[in-house]
Amino acid sequence: MPDTPRRRLAAIVAADVVGFSKLVGLNEEGTLDALRSIRREIVNPLLSNYGGRVANTAGDSLLLEFSSVVEATQYALAMQRAIKERNADVPAEGQLLFRVGINIGDVLGEGSDVLGDGVNVAARLEGLAEAGGVAISDDAYRQVRNRIDAAWIDAGVQVLKNISDPVRVWRWMPQEGVPPPPQVAAGVPPTMPDKPSIAVLPFANMSGDPEQTHFCDGLVEDIITTLSKLAGLRVIARNSSFVYKGRSIDVREAARQLGVRYVLEGSVRKSSDRVRITAQLIDATDGAHVWAERYDRTIDDIFAIQDEITLVVATELQVRLTEGEQARLRYTTTSNIAAWTNWVQGLSHFRQAVTKDTMGPARQYWEKALALDPGSAALRAMLGLMHCLDARFGWWDDRETALGKAQDYTNRAIELDPNNADAHTSLSLLLLLQERFDEAASEARLAVQLAPGSADAAELASFVLTPCGHPEEAIALSKKAIMLSPHHPPVYLGQLGNAYHMAGRIDDAIAAFKEYDARSPGLGFGLVDLVIIYRQNGRHEEAKQSADRLLAARPGFTIAGWRKTQFRRDKARLEADAAALHAAGFPPG
Repeated sequence: MPDTPRRRLAAIVAADVVGFSKLVGLNEEGTLDALRSIRREIVNPLLSNYGGRVANTAGDSLLLEFSSVVEATQYALAMQRAIKERNADVPAEGQLLFRVGINIGDVLGEGSDVLGDGVNVAARLEGLAEAGGVAISDDAYRQVRNRIDAAWIDAGVQVLKNISDPVRVWRWMPQEGVPPPPQVAAGVPPTMPDKPSIAVLPFANMSGDPEQTHFCDGLVEDIITTLSKLAGLRVIARNSSFVYKGRSIDVREAARQLGVRYVLEGSVRKSSDRVRITAQLIDATDGAHVWAERYDRTIDDIFAIQDEITLVVATELQVRLTEGEQARLRYTTTSNIAAWTNWVQGLSHFRQAVTKDTMGPARQYWEKALALDPGSAALRAMLGLMHCLDARFGWWDDRETALGKAQDYTNRAIELDPNNADAHTSLSLLLLLQERFDEAASEARLAVQLAPGSADAAELASFVLTPCGHPEEAIALSKKAIMLSPHHPPVYLGQLGNAYHMAGRIDDAIAAFKEYDARSPGLGFGLVDLVIIYRQNGRHEEAKQSADRLLAARPGFTIAGWRKTQFRRDKARLEADAAALHAAGFPPG
């Protein structure tokens, strides 16, 4: 009788070559020789070193089993580093890059092969890894985080295809610009980036009044925005630092997860016209307090307190300020406390999903704020941005009316403050909608220069530069935004995928759009682009599956509606994409 399959706990490594079919199509013999060479010179020798075995191979994929998830992860990182070193001497068209997924779980042994959810999760994680990178499950991460010298970035909770329960995913990315890996072995302090780096955690609301939460959050967001104007400081974006809101967490652990050396934390107690703010700057290498202060002031002093906190942070972190940065370090949104209250109320809506239902209240609060402080460049800039969104999506006004309002708000914002990054971002979007592509690209670049540490500025510049014909520049900016916001919103993946697509990096685009879809379950995000890519690359069955899912999520989708949101310099490509949607069976509208 055949042996009965036995269950066991195992660490599974799933690896696959990026874009293998395309590489084979371009140079079959050279690609297969390179793959055999990597297996012979890197894969197999490292397996012996780390105690793993080959469970299965199929073409360009590998399925490996280890008894230890630590050794499995050490193997994966060593393999990726060795392949990267090998590729340094190989022409770009001949380079092979792998994606790797790692999971620890229950598997079923069947001969030399292994089966089960433990294997399936690893295979799905492989698709979420960067080219040359590694993605691991939360179960694996908990066991390796204090044992392996590597910088893991939290990719959030992911819905994996055919896996019943969502999985939290952690990624290691080999690209330049990713924070150096912290040394987390016992007794060894973390190694942090050479550039000073900081995360501003949400301040605790000590007022006992939930309504004061907006006040606390607005204070922190303003500090983050101001610090992001400094080129010599890496500031984690609000989207990432606020994942710790309401959670009890060791600030050193938060710093390690976010890849920063310093953490600013604090609390706020507001009563009537008085406010008490405590703030403390902590060095994550040893948990020591670098600086701490308590402010007991009237509410009208809130802006002076913000200025003092940001200046102290820049000074303590020894950031060298240019003359322009010294000026931009001052808080400038509004000096009117009533206007500021409406400003932060609007921010609480603006930081949600970009829909008519969330942007409408944000616009209303900001209009109230501007009525109280007509001289605020920042408020005008953000209202200009709001009307650019309206011109694109058709929420409130007809397109020309919305564009006119955006123009008025944005022009006045720049007159009031030529160095306001948000104003130049809004102008770049307005120029894109008007198809003034060269001017739009210039304004997007200027916005990034004025706010070099802002994830939002980088991401929106990427959004503008892609249709203007600069996809490689857009890719770099999207990666910068993701680096600045490890817990980035899913839309960052959609823009990265769009830039990859325009650059002709099809496999990378597919991976980004798949992850965008997985992080936005049931909303259909990323599926339009996947349908287009699959149709244009002869993958008709996958195109049909994506189209069916899109129509299930958005039954009113039409090609005409999609066209209204597209603004591109390359009209031929736009027509080709529309033709792909038509071929996939979507209604013209």
